[in-house]
Amino acid sequence: MSTKPAPAPKDEIYGVMAEYATTQDLLHAAERVRAQGYSRLDAYSPFPVHGLDRVLGNPGSKVPWIVLLGAIFGGSFGLWLQWWTAAVNYPIKVAGKPYFSIPAFVPVTFELTVLFSAFATLLGMLALNKLPQYYHPVFKHSTFHRASDDRFFLAIEADDPMFEVEKARQLLISTGGANVELVEG
Repeated sequence: MSTKPAPAPKDEIYGVMAEYATTQDLLHAAERVRAQGYSRLDAYSPFPVHGLDRVLGNPGSKVPWIVLLGAIFGGSFGLWLQWWTAAVNYPIKVAGKPYFSIPAFVPVTFELTVLFSAFATLLGMLALNKLPQYYHPVFKHSTFHRASDDRFFLAIEADDPMFEVEKARQLLISTGGANVELVEG
């Protein structure tokens, strides 16, 4: 007599995940899953897939705004620092030139604008992607190690209001997903 193991409680389940061989298969599957009303899903791929963010319903990136703020801060800081050192802290009169000379300050201001925007890009990207992330439940999928190589994955997360394990599993199978597995949190 064989007995089935008891299903894990919903709070211990991350979701159901399937593997796809091509970007077209992944896009088609994501469109079908979204058409069924699921809203909490994520895709994993070895490279960016054009149109996938739109299909998944992801909002636009916040990184450009973070970069803009970093650039404004860097340029302002560079200009302020040069003004303060040349006109306030240690003013030196050289050949009757003004203490605060914008043309002389352009190169340093530009360089600090670029430097601070680069730092803002890196730190903003790391923060928004929640990196470094040493563990994620999807790492438990048996073939997920191929996500950085040549396979594409789609996960329906358990916190989706419509989530039911068997319905989600059957939907992913019907989209052509291989290795459809329940991923525990």
